[in-house]
Amino acid sequence: MVARRFVVRQGPAAGGSGEGKEEEEHEVEYDTEHGIDVLRLQIFSLTSVPPDLQKIVVEADGSVVDGGTDLESLSERLRVVAIDEEAGEDAAAVAAVEAARAQEKSDEEFARMLQAEEEALLLQQYSVQNDGGEVFRQRVEPYMSQVLMYEDPVLQEAARKTVPIHELEEKALVSLAKEGNFHPSKDEENHAFLLQLLFWFKQSFRWVNAPPCDSCGCETSNVGMGNPLPSEIEFGALRVELYRCNQCSSITRFPRYNNPHKLLQTRRGRCGEWANCFTFYCRAFGYEARWILDFTDHVWTECFSNLYGRWMHLDPCEGVYDNPLLYEKGWNKKLDYVIAIWKDGVRDVTKRYTRKWHEVLSRRTITSEETISAVLSSITRKYRTGLSTGALSVIENRDKEESEELSKAYLQAETTLSLPGRLSGSVEWRKARSELGQADSLSCSSCPVRKCVDAHVSNIYDALSALLSHFCDKKVPKERTIEVFHTLKTLMLNLKDANFMTRRAILDQKTQQLFEEIFSFIERLFSAVSLKAELGTDGNQSVAVDGNPINSSLALPVALDAVDEILSNYKNNIFCTEGNQFPRGNRLSSGSVLASREQLPIGIATEAFDGIHSSKWEEPDGAKGCWLIYKMPDGQTCELESYDLMSANDAPERDPMDWVIEGSADGGSTWNVIDTQSSVMFGRRFFRKTFTVDKRCKSNAFRFRFLRVRESHSNPRFQIGSIDLYGKTA
Repeated sequence: MVARRFVVRQGPAAGGSGEGKEEEEHEVEYDTEHGIDVLRLQIFSLTSVPPDLQKIVVEADGSVVDGGTDLESLSERLRVVAIDEEAGEDAAAVAAVEAARAQEKSDEEFARMLQAEEEALLLQQYSVQNDGGEVFRQRVEPYMSQVLMYEDPVLQEAARKTVPIHELEEKALVSLAKEGNFHPSKDEENHAFLLQLLFWFKQSFRWVNAPPCDSCGCETSNVGMGNPLPSEIEFGALRVELYRCNQCSSITRFPRYNNPHKLLQTRRGRCGEWANCFTFYCRAFGYEARWILDFTDHVWTECFSNLYGRWMHLDPCEGVYDNPLLYEKGWNKKLDYVIAIWKDGVRDVTKRYTRKWHEVLSRRTITSEETISAVLSSITRKYRTGLSTGALSVIENRDKEESEELSKAYLQAETTLSLPGRLSGSVEWRKARSELGQADSLSCSSCPVRKCVDAHVSNIYDALSALLSHFCDKKVPKERTIEVFHTLKTLMLNLKDANFMTRRAILDQKTQQLFEEIFSFIERLFSAVSLKAELGTDGNQSVAVDGNPINSSLALPVALDAVDEILSNYKNNIFCTEGNQFPRGNRLSSGSVLASREQLPIGIATEAFDGIHSSKWEEPDGAKGCWLIYKMPDGQTCELESYDLMSANDAPERDPMDWVIEGSADGGSTWNVIDTQSSVMFGRRFFRKTFTVDKRCKSNAFRFRFLRVRESHSNPRFQIGSIDLYGKTA
């Protein structure tokens, strides 16, 4: 690992075409540990030349930089040339050659993989136990009694009562609305609810490294195992860990319960308890769910997604979904057997979780592959006895489709995504299990273009800006202004806490009198939040949902955060400042964004435009350079007048410090610098800074190039809480 600084010039190579084109020079701070792909991404953020169209040349000798180049000893002056007509190259021909090479390489790798698989199967014959599969059966079949407990309708009802169902339904619909889907299908709703159930469970269940002392609540240390009590055995705790208090020396028992109903009460444990209880929750809400047993000591859940038409991986300990390579690639696990266990039988799903099947085969030494298949089929037949012909047909068709999927899964190209090591559990415990993964390995993705669903944010800011301007023009006393906004905050909190489908709040006499003179401004705000004022037959005035209730669910948190910020500004005497007032009008909305990278599932690029303080765009590898492009909707152009950046909820070391903003009038083909900032410091969390753009030009796209964060050497990440752009559209 060597830190390097390259000077990259953009333009045609010596002797190439493109005369008259102004050359640009960029500095790139780069760590050689990250490889050439990350270098190409950094160059892309500076030059807009896509990684697959970059030809990187060493200026000193004209040699081409590729995957085999020694990046540690490379000369610091480089030139990047776009492989297109301007650079004098035939992109189609180059692409065809590269595609042919890639196919040839893929064919060679596939042949080597098949050969390695045959060799592993041959060696397996000499290493497996000849016991008819009895050892393997005993590792799997006893868990059938556990998963059958999930089917008890009384226990399922008890489980549902512990879940804030309406809250999760609202969050599910809001998550879809943020993607522009305000009228989802039933399958889309169910899928979104399942993900919210996963995120809720992650927050509500407690991980136990060492339990606190039962007597004084202080930290404890493990002193071995104890004999389970009858009351513990009753709920499946055949193992009990003992811990001595580091302060009072009392002994605390930690029974490892297997009964899902008991886990609804204790709500704590490690991966065994987490996966057991979460799989039970999934069944309680009607999802086809199965408990996944990894013989290398981990468990998780799979649910059948009707939206995707396949089984989907969910890990409640990590809060991760649909990421089956997490364990092999992220945690560096040496998998051998991964078995799905559910009411309808058992199934070997190891191939879903590996891209190194030939290596996995060499570790499968309990019994032969034929015996594994026979044992699993035998167990499955036993538990499918009694099913109707129709039910059996549905299950068998699904089995067939899954078999086809698994037969191809392990043959797919290995993902280039960087996946995280294990996050649940103490560092010492994860290190002992060799599950930390690679240093600074992060869950991220190459980003799609995302649409900002944020017109409501601009409407709310417009309404509040008009109200503030009215107060300033009329010289309304500060105390009166604060009283109005406190009353608005209380009203919106009451509405937010109500059932999202039937939101309604009564305006008491005092509130009506307070709003009377400014009611036209209040009505405008209500409209922006998809609310309406109503006068009841009893003469009472109330506020209720107007139209699709999800519109209010989407807008209320924005309005609450904005009102909170206004109150904070007034209390700190920050108000009615020309050009810096928050909120203000002419905020751009409904554009599309593309970012260098983003954190999944939260921390995606559009989170910076949703008007909610607690959300953010997080770039896992952006500390030394990342970018975000905002494109105007429907071919609109705009002269950017100003913009606000707000620091995120935590980790000030990730705050942006240096950046450049560029505008483009041709959708991103060419860029002009319109603002540059350096050494910017955010004084606290959720701190908003306003920047005026001096170089105005009509643009239909804007690019933020964030060059450095506050601490770029000890921290790999970038994050920003919100980005608000202001200007007049044409």
